[in-house]
Amino acid sequence: MTLFSVEGKNVVVTGGSRGIGRMIAAGFVAAGATVYISARKAAEVSKTAAELGCEAVPADLSTPEGITALASILPERVDVLVNNAGATWGAPLEEYPEHAFDKLWGINVKGVFYLTQQLLPRLRAAASAEDPARVINIGSIDGLRVPSMENYAYSAAKAGVHMLTRHLARQLAPEHITVNAIAPGPFESKMMAFALNDPATRDLVAGSVPLGRIGRPDDMAGAAIFLASRAGAYLTGTIIPVDGGISC
Repeated sequence: MTLFSVEGKNVVVTGGSRGIGRMIAAGFVAAGATVYISARKAAEVSKTAAELGCEAVPADLSTPEGITALASILPERVDVLVNNAGATWGAPLEEYPEHAFDKLWGINVKGVFYLTQQLLPRLRAAASAEDPARVINIGSIDGLRVPSMENYAYSAAKAGVHMLTRHLARQLAPEHITVNAIAPGPFESKMMAFALNDPATRDLVAGSVPLGRIGRPDDMAGAAIFLASRAGAYLTGTIIPVDGGISC
């Protein structure tokens, strides 16, 4: 096995039908992994799976039933779990609704925890001292620094993802399961569409990035593959900003 190889690994990517999840799934497929993608909308996840050459597993991970349904379909060995499914919500401070916190906590934090919990037997089946099983949580730079947008529940939930990552990493290290997080900056996604679809706003966003551009699919896929390969086998509990230098 070469240093960055993930060939032959079973990889699960939640929220894999579009955006960052699709970027990561496509990268793993191209690198020779067997990839399972989940998303809430069955038609959308099936279409993406057909385009990428991976397996589609429709599931609503904001509910216990959806988590159980996804877990029941997956193979007995899961080498890599990428917890990417998430949501955002923006509103002015005085108008910010309570149900936004409930929704985002349920998807962005509870969903990560309980899917990881459900898949522990499958992760343990893949784990060894030489090649640990991997959990990769997708956080955000909005969980590392105060964002300019009023997305209070989102930034709080993503900060929660980062701490949950560290807590799980400490707990699971003796079982040869690593847990790390990627904190993306601006990438093409539904969450960023409001800013990136307008050329003028897009230029402003790109101009705020020290490297001067929006993230590309290979930037995101490369970080995930690194964490899932032999190259990343000795990392656990890390939060890696993939943001072009915004969080510096």
